[in-house]
Amino acid sequence: MSVQCELCFHHCKLAEGQTGLCRARANRKGRIIPLNYGRLTALALDPIEKKPLRRFCPGSMVLSVGSFGCNLHCPFCQNAEIATAGAEVPTRDCPPEMLVSQALRLRRQGNIGLAYTYNEPLVGYEYVRDCAALAHEAGLLNVLVTNGTIEEKPWRTLLPLVDAVNIDLKGFTPDWYRTMGGDLETVKRSIALAAGCCHVEITTLIIPGENDGENEVRSLSAWLSSISPDTSLHISRFFPRHRMTDRAPTPVETVYRLAGVAREFLYHVYTGNC
Repeated sequence: MSVQCELCFHHCKLAEGQTGLCRARANRKGRIIPLNYGRLTALALDPIEKKPLRRFCPGSMVLSVGSFGCNLHCPFCQNAEIATAGAEVPTRDCPPEMLVSQALRLRRQGNIGLAYTYNEPLVGYEYVRDCAALAHEAGLLNVLVTNGTIEEKPWRTLLPLVDAVNIDLKGFTPDWYRTMGGDLETVKRSIALAAGCCHVEITTLIIPGENDGENEVRSLSAWLSSISPDTSLHISRFFPRHRMTDRAPTPVETVYRLAGVAREFLYHVYTGNC
């Protein structure tokens, strides 16, 4: 029996045994299950600024956790080895109770909670939800680093468990988002909803010749300002990765120039990878 996944706008309709385009969700006996539940590819205690979050608990550490899979296919992916991987990738088992226990043990090293990151964490929605609920019960904070490609209902359900989020806003044109298999309006909705519930920061990776126009950054920043001029925006420098190894890195002066454009509308603009 085929069944449709309702987590993101792709709405993958999957036959028995079939896996969705995110490589992390599959039809098993007529039910959509997350293949990556409790299966970690990465676990590290990181500075909160590395997420990047500059205005949320500065100077603290957070236990960062990643699995596999993503519901976009960005040609410039910085973590392609896990984001493009499926269930065959090597992982370690870590159920929610074990992860929260480890986060608590790391409090003496400055850990404030859990950050769901590295791959696209929302394709493992159930694991994030369960860990986040246990983390809150234990007095820990939850940080999410995501592409924001999720349907409204599951997003609204998860947000009360999220204390801070960094959302990748990969550009501001529908055409650019379509090249990644994404949808700009979905991400804009996710940002707007999050802004009403938790601390929000935005990251835009500047790809030369793709999303580096001043008018695009001006439109993006003006829209963010309409939500709040206090919204933090990280303008980040691209380095050749994945299927864009033939491109040169973003010129540093381009990053600084576009950050200046963004500051016409936003109070908190940061440059990254420079």
